[in-house]
Amino acid sequence: MVYVMTASWVVVVLGIIVCSLGWYLTPNAWGYGILGFGLAHIVLGIVDMFRFSPDHVEQS
Repeated sequence: MVYVMTASWVVVVLGIIVCSLGWYLTPNAWGYGILGFGLAHIVLGIVDMFRFSPDHVEQS
């Protein structure tokens, strides 16, 4: 499914942007929280790309 893959890439790219903002603010406690939030989006976007889809089940 192209739409699911596109949504996953959008989540990953937004995670990279948020992670970059958090990296810029890292001496502050808010920076570490924003950095972790961005990293979580990157990981969840990548995991979503490999998620099982019922549309791809082979019928025998």
